[in-house]
Amino acid sequence: MKILVCISGASGVNLGLKLYNLIPSQHKRYLVLSNHAKTVFEKEENVFLNDDIAAPPASGSFGMDVTFIVPCSMNTLAKISLGIADNLITRAAAVAIKEKKKLIIAPREMPFSQIYLEHMLKLSKIQNVIIAPPVFGYYNEPETINDIEMFLIGKWFDLAGIENKLFKRWQ
Repeated sequence: MKILVCISGASGVNLGLKLYNLIPSQHKRYLVLSNHAKTVFEKEENVFLNDDIAAPPASGSFGMDVTFIVPCSMNTLAKISLGIADNLITRAAAVAIKEKKKLIIAPREMPFSQIYLEHMLKLSKIQNVIIAPPVFGYYNEPETINDIEMFLIGKWFDLAGIENKLFKRWQ
């Protein structure tokens, strides 16, 4: 499976990088950093910068199976909802939508305004678009931030069809 992880400039860029690093090795993984997120990370293999609109994830023929946007800023969410594809992250989201591939969006702001909720509702009505904010469950009895992050990433992996044992499941 080809998996794209997009990291926008919202709070939680480390969570997006952790998700990327935990993708099992049998999958081909790619990373896109927004201009704000790139200040946090060094360029790595299969990492594209958000202004590289000609990068492979910008094309449907590249055949991405799953696209994550973790975290997703409200600016990026609004652009996706309105069909604006002016950078690699929003273009990759547009490609996922048109190709009917899984697009998992983790909006990272609180509280959600009515405008943000309307954008999320609009996107959630599209086949294979999943709105999955980083909301953790208490049933796995987290004791550390890492426990919470493993729960979130495990749930996102579940949505993408990636087998994992990252968190304690409901018994």
